Amino acid sequence: MEERRGSPRLRTSKGGSIIFGLAPPIDCIVRNLSDTGAGLDIDFVAAVPDRFQLLIKPELTKRHCQVIWRAQGTIGVKFV
Repeated sequence: MEERRGSPRLRTSKGGSIIFGLAPPIDCIVRNLSDTGAGLDIDFVAAVPDRFQLLIKPELTKRHCQVIWRAQGTIGVKFV
């Protein structure tokens, strides 16, 4: 499989929160992370909009994200 990411991702297991609009945050696990994007594990993939803010814990770093792909229990995002 050809690697198409802008930069290599590092494996991690950090907590995260998906934030959008006035909806309550959705908890997720950041499974891999790079300068350009991330892979997130989440229970309800369909509940996540195409664009949102990701709060990465414990650093409390916020990144604007766009969903690139969705699979059962996982989404891939690029930082915008």
